[in-house]
Amino acid sequence: MTPTRRHVLTGATAAAAGVCLLAACGRSDDAPAGAADGGGQDEDGGALTAVAEVPVGGAVLARSSSGLRVLVAQPVEGEVVAYSAVCTHQGCTVAPDGAELVCPCHGSVFDLATGEALAGPATEPLVPFPVRVEGGDVLEA
Repeated sequence: MTPTRRHVLTGATAAAAGVCLLAACGRSDDAPAGAADGGGQDEDGGALTAVAEVPVGGAVLARSSSGLRVLVAQPVEGEVVAYSAVCTHQGCTVAPDGAELVCPCHGSVFDLATGEALAGPATEPLVPFPVRVEGGDVLEA
């Protein structure tokens, strides 16, 4: 059976819709480090964010130079810590929520200053991510 004009146009329309759907499903936090999160590269490691972007008593989500999602927190003014944003329960991305780090998948809560699990189902702490502060930026150590 030879395809009709209608079949060809229907297939092309479906393909175009699929491409648009894939583009719409892309998330801005999937951009490479340095694109939208202020991160860049220095000779020792990438800049994750500016210290000024991290609220005192809060945290921000950033990307390492290797693409790892990282939570950068400032528990008290001038003290910066960071953790892998991968929940130790089932691998969902933990997000800042005020003064806590919360897994939206199952409700685990982690301490902002230590990464320790405060409420389950996660029982293990978040994995520390080494950082240093230099020139107002939080850099990968």
